[in-house]
Amino acid sequence: MLGDILQRLSTLTLSVKHRGRLPSFLDYFPSSLPLPCPTVTASQVPNLFREPYILSGYRPANQDWRCYLLSLFQRHNESLNVWTHLLVVPLLLLRWWANVGALGYTLDANSLPLALFMASALTYLSFSVAAHLFQSHSEISHYFFFFMDYVGVAVYQYGCALGFYFYASTPAWRESCVGQLFLPGAAFLGWLSCAGCCFAKCRYKRPYPLQRKICQLIPTSLAYAWDISPVMHRLFTVSWSQEQSLVFHALQIVTFLLSALFFAYPVPERLFPGHCDFVGQGHQIFHIFLSLCTLCQLEALFQDYATQGGGAVQVFEERQLWWACASFPALCLVCLLTALVTMRHKHQQLQGKAK
Repeated sequence: MLGDILQRLSTLTLSVKHRGRLPSFLDYFPSSLPLPCPTVTASQVPNLFREPYILSGYRPANQDWRCYLLSLFQRHNESLNVWTHLLVVPLLLLRWWANVGALGYTLDANSLPLALFMASALTYLSFSVAAHLFQSHSEISHYFFFFMDYVGVAVYQYGCALGFYFYASTPAWRESCVGQLFLPGAAFLGWLSCAGCCFAKCRYKRPYPLQRKICQLIPTSLAYAWDISPVMHRLFTVSWSQEQSLVFHALQIVTFLLSALFFAYPVPERLFPGHCDFVGQGHQIFHIFLSLCTLCQLEALFQDYATQGGGAVQVFEERQLWWACASFPALCLVCLLTALVTMRHKHQQLQGKAK
């Protein structure tokens, strides 16, 4: 393997000298690996893979799986969608370790909701990376990975709800009707978000009608409005000068709303078709703002944990903490089953179309 790499380095040096071409990162991989094919235009890929106003930079379908893995280092129209979430994973882990070290954090009933929030964030980021990296392999792969992406979003929503409820809520809010129904409602709306997105992806074909966006946005918007309610109540009833975490909570709301704006509307590519194929797509900007939102959430929850989360068992019964956290894997399982059932239905549809 090392000899193969050194030989390719020598060949690349000659290439640079004689043809004036700078080698790409992919050129350094051993020649035995099936490297990705050059990108193609929208007219050269199935309609399913085409994005509105994105005219080039598509990866051909039906390549070897390793080609899509190695396309992580290739320039294509999904590159930044992958990297904008992939790079956030080490950032989250670094902030986690820094905060854990500063707080003397130990995993117990008090800190379990915080750990589940972190797990949910890593889940949605990982599933998103996989979806954008491998969805071009085939129609089946496209649907499967995006259904898993929707599972990740639902899990993340509920992970946020757990963190907000146990660390960011006030006694007055918890005594309200919303507060008393909060966790069951968050679990249901998380599942509804996953089911709505899976249904919309399965039901509607490109060019997607407005109904698809409605099926996606209504349940996810309801879930967000419900999940953020303890934070909103606290922002309007507690002095910001007394609690530093409220600044990060305000920032996470602003960055989330900006991310939702770019998710809902394909700008700026709609204004400049073909000029945002590789850099500047609305979905890339959506990823950036959502990543910033997650980082702000982590900082806010750690500050809340430092000031009051260590006494969560005193505020809530330990039994309530364990039951609430046990609902997290239950929701993961229900959302996963929903995605797999929808995938089975879609697979049957695609088989019927192929006959």
